Amino acid sequence: MCPPEHFAVEYAINPWMDTSAPVDTELALKQWQLLRETLVRLGHAVHVLPPEPGLPDMVYAANGAFSVDGVVYGARFRYPQRAAEATAHRAFYEAARSWRFVEPAEINEGEGDFAYLPAAYGGLILAGYGFRTAPAAHAEAQEALGRPAISLRLVDPRFYHLDVALAALDDGNIVYYPGAFSDASQAILRQLFPSAVIADEEDALAFGLNLVSDGRNVVLNSAASGLAAKLRAAGYAPVPVELSELKKGGGSVKCCIAELRP
Repeated sequence: MCPPEHFAVEYAINPWMDTSAPVDTELALKQWQLLRETLVRLGHAVHVLPPEPGLPDMVYAANGAFSVDGVVYGARFRYPQRAAEATAHRAFYEAARSWRFVEPAEINEGEGDFAYLPAAYGGLILAGYGFRTAPAAHAEAQEALGRPAISLRLVDPRFYHLDVALAALDDGNIVYYPGAFSDASQAILRQLFPSAVIADEEDALAFGLNLVSDGRNVVLNSAASGLAAKLRAAGYAPVPVELSELKKGGGSVKCCIAELRP
């Protein structure tokens, strides 16, 4: 995770960003800290990436890379405003010395457009495209990580990344909002995940799908109360957190968390 010490909406690169809407940096920091404390309380270790001036979107740490079994497929951002973030993330993994880092040639935005389900079909990558990540990056990630990648086309610009439209709930199942995807991609998801939890538009627009789950506890935006009820009925334990300030940049829980898979 990376604290939002320099967080601001200084440019607009997704439909959620409004440069005329002021950001309360102090409140953003408090909400981020509560998210971090929630993860620690649930038993997870949290590593902190130092924020850098001039990179207001660094708080969205999920976009910096995608790791599977000790291999890290690096990010290459579509927009120049975020390009330098990739270097900071690479430095983090290289400093740890326990990761094998793969430098990308194709445009991709890390876990923003990649999700991993280790128990689904022997280990499956779900990969989004349509707005940020290039389809060619899916094949590149597959080669780098040695896992099959299923390409899913996003068609609604409000769901510009996969991680605002779909999330892994455990090692083998997902939750998603069908309306974010093309008809063909919806058919693929129905075939692969017949037991998936289906979110409605209201909760998707509340960034409810931008969540992190450890297989039992599901940390999600507190505004997505309907989705929380569905998850509870499916046997999961919803853990709501308030991230209203960070939503102004187009992100929520998952955007703030890069999951490490050594």
